[in-house]
Amino acid sequence: MDVVRWWRSPLWATLGRAAALAFLVVAIDNNGAKLGDGHRHLTVTVAATACALILAVPRLRLTVGPLAAVAVTAWWGWLTDLLLAVVMFDLAVARRTRLALLCVALALAGNLAGVRAASVWVGQRWLSTLTVLLFGLVLGLWQGNRRRLVHTLAGQVEQLRVEARLREDAARAAERSRIAAEMHDVLAHRLSLIALHTGVLATRGAALPGPVADRLAMLRTTSVEALTDLREVLGALHDPHAGPADAPAVREVAALVADARAAGQQVALTVTGRAADVPTTHRLAAYRIVQEALTNARKHADGAAAEVRVDYRPPATRVEVTNGAGAAGSAAVDSGYGLVGLRERVTALGGHLDAGPAGTGSWRLSARLPHPAPKDGPT
Repeated sequence: MDVVRWWRSPLWATLGRAAALAFLVVAIDNNGAKLGDGHRHLTVTVAATACALILAVPRLRLTVGPLAAVAVTAWWGWLTDLLLAVVMFDLAVARRTRLALLCVALALAGNLAGVRAASVWVGQRWLSTLTVLLFGLVLGLWQGNRRRLVHTLAGQVEQLRVEARLREDAARAAERSRIAAEMHDVLAHRLSLIALHTGVLATRGAALPGPVADRLAMLRTTSVEALTDLREVLGALHDPHAGPADAPAVREVAALVADARAAGQQVALTVTGRAADVPTTHRLAAYRIVQEALTNARKHADGAAAEVRVDYRPPATRVEVTNGAGAAGSAAVDSGYGLVGLRERVTALGGHLDAGPAGTGSWRLSARLPHPAPKDGPT
């Protein structure tokens, strides 16, 4: 716990004020004993206690409090001027200086008809009373200005935070637009060429062997789907307000495995639970994890069988892809960003991703994506 915030809590301010008022009542009681009259001594103590209790209540200190302090000081003079000084402090903090000065004038004027033995106008007591009241007024003005300064500075700090956040969002939007432009210039053109040429070759499918025609059809379908996904990703990048709900449409893992099998890859698939029961973000993440794992298996372990397990059941979606060792190393170029991007995606969903050897030359990529807690419905 922050010690500074704990020390500055309203509770300590309330306790400190109560202790200060109790101390003033004790001081007034001691001064009242100097009157030599037991009845007057008891009366001034009771009056001071009642006034102190009123000043201790936040809702009364600026309304009833000034009236009580003026009445007590007007009657008992210098014996209770400390309570009037507290009122001066409160009014000055609240920027009610004119009302504070009016209270002083009324109390001193009323004291002319008060108890003679406690009159401010006897000897030089008026000087000490004015000094005490002036001290309360000056201290209140200083405290009020300090509070307003702190409040103003806090507002400026919050404004700077908002401006910094806006600048960060603007920079992020500019970077997203730049990345989208580069992806469009580099990837969209090449994917379009692949889709175009495979489409031309597919029109001559009757003159091609059956397996070749099937592969061309698969390449044509895959390139068209990749272009569609790329357009959706570019649209999300261009939109500064894009969120998880704006992610590309999710295809099922089974369709991805079917494409891999059509490309000649040996893949076994086990799916538990219903994909429709989990959030779209989790389904998309599971799809991307399987896609990356199968792609890496083709790159680095060509010809090796792969096994895919996806479990959508609560409390978390679990994905595990294992592939054996390939017959020979692959010379395919790896960007190195696939697993990094997957790890960031999984971490953003509150899960964790593990990738590493699984023994006997095999490789395992696994992830756990916890499901969000269900929201409480109306009772």
